[in-house]
Parts: sequence; C-alpha cells; structure tokens
Amino acid sequence: MAKASADRDTSALAGRPAGDGSAYGRTPQRREAEELADALPPLLVEAERIAATVAPGMHGRKRTGPGETFWQFRRYQQGDSAHLVDWRQSARSDRLYVREHEWEAAETVWLWCDRSASMDFSSTKRAPSKLDRAMVITLATATLLTRAGERIAGLGEALPPASGRTALRRMAQRLGTPDPQAQSDIPADALPRFSRAVLVSDFLSDPEDIAARIQSHATAGTRGHLLQILDPAEEDLPFSGRTEFEGIEEGQKLTFGRAETIRSAYQKKLFSHREALRAATRRFGWTFTTHRTDRPPQTAVLALHAALSGAPLPSEG
Repeated sequence: MAKASADRDTSALAGRPAGDGSAYGRTPQRREAEELADALPPLLVEAERIAATVAPGMHGRKRTGPGETFWQFRRYQQGDSAHLVDWRQSARSDRLYVREHEWEAAETVWLWCDRSASMDFSSTKRAPSKLDRAMVITLATATLLTRAGERIAGLGEALPPASGRTALRRMAQRLGTPDPQAQSDIPADALPRFSRAVLVSDFLSDPEDIAARIQSHATAGTRGHLLQILDPAEEDLPFSGRTEFEGIEEGQKLTFGRAETIRSAYQKKLFSHREALRAATRRFGWTFTTHRTDRPPQTAVLALHAALSGAPLPSEG
C-alpha cells in the first residue's frame, strides 16, 4: 500500500537527560552509574521503562510440568500416578488431591522485527515511526521474557538463543544498527520443534505470501503471534485535496486530485487485508493483534504477553 511521505521522528529513542558534564562533586558510585547508563543502548533504556510499567499488571506464564516450584492442588484423575497424590492435603477431605508443579524448563522465543524501508514512516512528528515503535515493542517483550527465565533469539539471525542481560544487550545492539538490506519478508529459517515466534511488522505485503510463510513455520511445530503496526494515517487516510502518494520501497507515485474520495474504498481494502491476515493466523493456530503508533506501546506489549501465555487477547490498539 502506498504511503504519503513524512519525516521520521526518533523522540521515542531519546536517552537519559544529559547532565552538565562536570565531574566535580560526583561520587564514584554516581560516576559508575552514569558510565553504565551511557553504555546502555537508548533503545534498551526505553524498552525497559515500558516493561517496568507493564509488569505489575501481568499474570505469570505458569505451565504444568516437571519442576520444584509448587503451583496448585487439583483433584486426582483416573490415570494419575499414585506417587503424585499429596496425602496431607487429601487427608483434609474425602477426596484425593494431586500436587502440581510449575514447568521450569526455559522456553525459546524467536523474535523478528521488520526493519525494511517501509517501516521507516511517520505521518506526524508527534508520533514515532513504525520502525521505532516496532523495535521498542520487540525489545520490551524480550525484556519481560528474559525476566521470566525464557531464552530469546532473533529469527533470521545466526546467533544462538540466550537469556539474561547479555541476550537483551545483543538484541538491542542489533536492532539499533541500521540494515539497508533488511527485507519485509518473514524469515524462512527452520526453527526447533515447539518453538514460539513473535513477528512484528506492518504486514502490508501480499496476505497469501504471509500465510504461506506462517504455514511453513506452523507445519514444523512452531506457534506464533503476528503484531501488525500501522501509522494512524495508514488507517484513517486523513488527506484531502490534491495528494501525491509515494511507495517508500518501490518508489511508485500515485496522485489523486481529491484524496478524500478514495478514503472509504481504501479503508475497506485495508479491512479486507487485515481480515485475511487474521484468518491465516487462526487457520494455523497462531494469533494476531494490531497496534497504532499514536497509542501507548504498553497495550501492544500486554497483548503479546497474553498471546504467549495463552490468555484471552486484550482489545486491539
């Protein structure tokens, strides 16, 4: 889809406020803290701020399985092994209860953030570009995953999965490094069976091509989530009068004498495009949500966490 040209806004990636630069009166602890802050990629600073605001409202991603951390008691069912019965709990009633533990095996989540040219678009300086927002949401999600003990890796990257701060820094540095060769196609890399994938893009390419790539991953046993990020102008088409649209990647230009006359048809086509994506993800057991760059990034991060947890998805935004 064509996009009206606009300036890119990088305000969302601003680092910490600069001080006066004076070393006078600074304690060794303060100097060390400032050096550490300077070493953090601004993208990671912003992502961790978002993760911190989201975390209090999240529910844990608990799953039944082998481990030592107690989760819950449940009624004994036919087929359960006798050694699973908690006799102390069962003695308090006339029923048998099984003691369940939380699954403690770390899971790998593969994240992909579309950094192609079409993502570097913002219709207003009051909102970040799709690329800036996509990178922050991807990294904020990675932050929450590593805090939960999960391993993360970049889909389409050569580096193996890792966990903790090292993995976060590595991902932040990679996302923050411009890649003129970045493509909008979902990477086709084969993933280990039972992997999880989070794909963040505007997903404005052919829905059939996107569906084919999802099918390839789903057939191999990967479950995943698509987050579509759009600029408000791409949804609302607020332009009127003579307007020239230019494709960011292909450079094609279209001029309309009265842009407002195509608004309704455009929005219907966008709706059909989105429904095709939603149907494709549903068909292969994946999930799909959308996000506008003029809305808080926390809403998208919460939706991603809900999708990874298997919880009902919150309202789109």
